[in-house]
Amino acid sequence: MYVIVDIQGQQFKVQQGQKLFVHRINVEEGSEVEFEKVMLIDNEGDVTVGTPVIDGAKVVAEVLSHVQGDKVLVFKKKRRKGYQKLNGHRQQFSQIQVKEIIA
Repeated sequence: MYVIVDIQGQQFKVQQGQKLFVHRINVEEGSEVEFEKVMLIDNEGDVTVGTPVIDGAKVVAEVLSHVQGDKVLVFKKKRRKGYQKLNGHRQQFSQIQVKEIIA
């Protein structure tokens, strides 16, 4: 069984027990969060598609940790002008584990 769920504007395909990284969720480590924007449920071939979401369906997950992603470097240059700009960014992520899928 898997579901397509919207977590902070991004859609993820999740299964029970799966660990994944999402954009940082402002809750403490070890606490549970619920995501109610379930868009699709596939239960061994029985597919239910929401319009746009499925009423009563939700995904319960536990926040395992908060981490920083890899550094992404943005380099800008204009040729023959002497202009160079280097900018770096590290995105904040939360690692969650799906505990339960309620259809």
